[in-house]
Amino acid sequence: MVDEIELARGDDGLSFALRADTLRARAMWGLSRTLVANMVQGVTAGYEERLELVGVGYRAALKGQALSMQLGFSHDVDIPPPEGITFTVPRQTEIRISGIDKQLVGEVAARIRKIRPPEPYKGKGVRYAGEKVRRKEGKKK
Repeated sequence: MVDEIELARGDDGLSFALRADTLRARAMWGLSRTLVANMVQGVTAGYEERLELVGVGYRAALKGQALSMQLGFSHDVDIPPPEGITFTVPRQTEIRISGIDKQLVGEVAARIRKIRPPEPYKGKGVRYAGEKVRRKEGKKK
């Protein structure tokens, strides 16, 4: 917690108040409120990120708790889940990452996507669910 923000606990929940009306204090006020709101939502409902695998032969499966993916490399890519993260694979081409920490769920999803990001010519790769990939035109004869 920063010095510019005062936290008070009441019957209706937590309230944040400014001690001094400065630009930094106002920024920290909103940040603190949002971080606490994300923590509450994470504990009550949780967070989930969905990824799609697009490409011939691209598939995912679970090996115990670890995520194993075939992404066109000469070897399978295995990713152990960090503490607090669970992987589920409802279909071979869909991965669901869930947990209570919004930042950690998003970071794990971004790291998995970074292994094989969608390429612009055929659109193959790992993408977020619903992500639009801008396609380029190929060579002309």
